[in-house]
Amino acid sequence: MSDFYREHILDHYENPRHHGTLADADFSHEESNPLCGDRVRIDVKLSEDKTRIADAAFSGDGCIISQAATSMLLESVMGWRVDDVEQLDPQHVLSLIGVPLTANRVKCALLGLKVLKTGIKLWKLERAHRSR
Repeated sequence: MSDFYREHILDHYENPRHHGTLADADFSHEESNPLCGDRVRIDVKLSEDKTRIADAAFSGDGCIISQAATSMLLESVMGWRVDDVEQLDPQHVLSLIGVPLTANRVKCALLGLKVLKTGIKLWKLERAHRSR
């Protein structure tokens, strides 16, 4: 692993961006990886028209990769359209990490993305159900 990527990953782990909770979140979702015990919760505040990510925060615990990848992910999707985030490819997160990962570490790196995308899907389902 190059020193640049090692330092970048450690920086996001030691100084996570968007870490914490949002009291006024439009939706929150939490999941864990039962194989390693990583846990991530993501709170999302949407724009007034409910089409974009206005703010997000995460909390949880786990390995350096799961926590740093979630920090990087949230930093990268601020302002994005919700529909675009929902279609986000896992390669986006892996490219943010910047180094090859073992299969187990890939699951760690993608936990935040899984939580975010599932949260969006559940929020959309609830919203559709309320509008009936």
